[in-house]
Amino acid sequence: MENNEELQKHVQDAIKWEPLLNAAEIGVTVKNGVVTLTGTVDSYAKKLEAEDAAKRVAGVKAVVEKIAVEFGSMAIHNDAAIASEVVEAFKWSWNVPGDRLTVKVEQGWVTLGGAVQWNYQKEAAKEAIKNLAGVKGVTNEIRIKSNAHDTLEKMDIEQALLRNWSIDERDIQVKVTGSNITLYGKVGSIYQRDEVARIAWNAPGVQTVDNELTVDYSLHMAC
Repeated sequence: MENNEELQKHVQDAIKWEPLLNAAEIGVTVKNGVVTLTGTVDSYAKKLEAEDAAKRVAGVKAVVEKIAVEFGSMAIHNDAAIASEVVEAFKWSWNVPGDRLTVKVEQGWVTLGGAVQWNYQKEAAKEAIKNLAGVKGVTNEIRIKSNAHDTLEKMDIEQALLRNWSIDERDIQVKVTGSNITLYGKVGSIYQRDEVARIAWNAPGVQTVDNELTVDYSLHMAC
């Protein structure tokens, strides 16, 4: 297991390796596998890219993101203009049912509301606006309201996990309660934790996924 200083260096290198971030001033601190990112960038996309770069580093158990987004005076957009751009971006995204969504913008921070049938649509809505000028952050409050009448089956979800080459399902427990899924156990990386949740969200009829999986890097090393 790497010490804090080694992991900090690896995260710093991973951030610098990304073309979008190689000139960004992002601070990295590490304590017991938990990475905290600080600093200022000039776009929301860079903020997300820094977080993703840190998550991809082996040994990282969690990422605390405290990066601020600040624009130069020439790039300032008023909230009404940003809201209009968000709505327009939804129109160009085939997987975003924009007519079911609400948009609120306050000082560059976008809050998304409404309801969609699938989680991938919720994630696509956030993805569609990450590169818009003037956006400082996104709060995704879109609800999942599935029209499917399928009964969630624990075995179906477990089989889906078994089919995924990147996941060792032996330390993962799945609990199904009505239309809700809870995930317990341990995985070897943040990537695996997110991937297990993504697979669970693909189950027809699911309304919520409570991801309580913890990251234990020793599991990754044992593979």
